[in-house]
Amino acid sequence: MNVQQQIAKQFRDVHFGGNWTAVNLKDVVADVTWEEATTKVGSLNTIVTLVYHTAYYVGAVTQVLRGEPLTAKDKYSFDHPPIQSAEDWQILLQKTWTDAEEFARMIEKLPADKLGETFADEKYGSYYRNLTGIIEHMHYHLGQIAIIKKMIREKNTTEVQLDEGQFINS
Repeated sequence: MNVQQQIAKQFRDVHFGGNWTAVNLKDVVADVTWEEATTKVGSLNTIVTLVYHTAYYVGAVTQVLRGEPLTAKDKYSFDHPPIQSAEDWQILLQKTWTDAEEFARMIEKLPADKLGETFADEKYGSYYRNLTGIIEHMHYHLGQIAIIKKMIREKNTTEVQLDEGQFINS
């Protein structure tokens, strides 16, 4: 297995399962209702917002892999379309899964010498850094999604402690 295949596998694993942590996005959100996905817990992002946010960056890097310019802006990465029904939520999830699989296939087809090249602009580092960074980014937000889901489902408990001395009353 070459490096590109390994990166693609790790990317698929964090989305669809099989990674070392045994946690993946598809399983974590499989039973999340659209109401839960849009539930705000304190000042935290919603599950919808985090799913959209991670998918936004997958889309941005996919554009570059297609040979297009990098046009994504951080300020838009949380601006998801309104989710007002189960259908809206399922549409967002299906797009996330479809885009993730396309992204993984594109990584597999990437020439090995491309991994060390500059990605879009020198300030972003190499292709390798950006491809592995997408995976790290997903793991980071996947942890948040799992915790927020748990907090929403345990909202009937008296309080959930965020940090020392900081509580959310549920």
